[in-house]
Amino acid sequence: MEPDQTRLYRMMLTSRRLEEAISKLWQEGHISGEMHLGIGEEGIVAGVVDHLSDGDAIAADHRSTPPLVMHGVDLTGIVAECLGSTAGLGRGLGGHMHLMSKAHLAASSGIVGSSGPLACGFALAHQHLRPDRVAVAFFGEGAMNQGMLLESLNLAGAWKLPVLFVCKDNGMAITTPSERVTSGNLIDRVRGFGISAVEVDGANVEEVWHAAGESISRARRRGGPAFLLASCVRPEGHFLGDPLLRIVRQPVAELKDRLGPLVRSAASTKGAGVGGRAASLGGIAKMLSKAATMRGQDPVGRLRKRLHIDRADLEALETEVDLRIHSAIETALGSLQEAPR
Repeated sequence: MEPDQTRLYRMMLTSRRLEEAISKLWQEGHISGEMHLGIGEEGIVAGVVDHLSDGDAIAADHRSTPPLVMHGVDLTGIVAECLGSTAGLGRGLGGHMHLMSKAHLAASSGIVGSSGPLACGFALAHQHLRPDRVAVAFFGEGAMNQGMLLESLNLAGAWKLPVLFVCKDNGMAITTPSERVTSGNLIDRVRGFGISAVEVDGANVEEVWHAAGESISRARRRGGPAFLLASCVRPEGHFLGDPLLRIVRQPVAELKDRLGPLVRSAASTKGAGVGGRAASLGGIAKMLSKAATMRGQDPVGRLRKRLHIDRADLEALETEVDLRIHSAIETALGSLQEAPR
């Protein structure tokens, strides 16, 4: 069986266009605080969520917009929550890192690694009350060093819970290259819990779809948990305004106030030796080089090139998505005019 490429593209494009619109709102000052986007993760999320049905549960991390959008949560409610409006999913009290929908059994948290125990809770309830339902946990590779996630993997393996753990690996733990803080191989680590684990190209939605489909189908048959390690890139970095990306994109403007202190530190007779200072400067250069690769393969663009669809039908689909996003944004902005809560 092969996936429906057009359906996957619609899911991914809707998420991408909504997050681009949310980014614009943030840039214009309508949304306060940090903004973490799931742009670049659409292939991973679509490849998994396309296999979910009513009654299945999603435990998301702080990049929860893509899974909730693709699982059918109201777009206006998502945007309104980001805006802090009472029309939001949580009446504007949670913000973009705490999107949730009881009707969809979908919830997110800004606590790194917390999607693990949450998904296990959903899965345990499924095991007792809804034995043909599954739960999915989405998280980044930096969360793989959190105790609660490791404990969740252990319990899921011991209790044969119907849960799929999805690790979105972009190789960066905020601004630290992951290999500097993570020892060993994540696939081998998970298999140590007796859990089936596979690695996929997260920018290839069909590859993710096949791997996730097999794991979710097995979980529905009480075959226990599974782990999916999916590579990805995030073109906007860890959050909007990521300092590493600002330096890469505008090196002269961003480094003019930083070069002086760096040069003085390197030339100082105090502190670390020459070798230590060279290593530190090398580490900074390596981080900037890695940040420059965040513009890598785009899962949405890659799928668009492979679509077997008439150009007129493709343009109609994209226009429909754009109109839907425009309507959600306008309605959410209009909700800010309502009486304060």
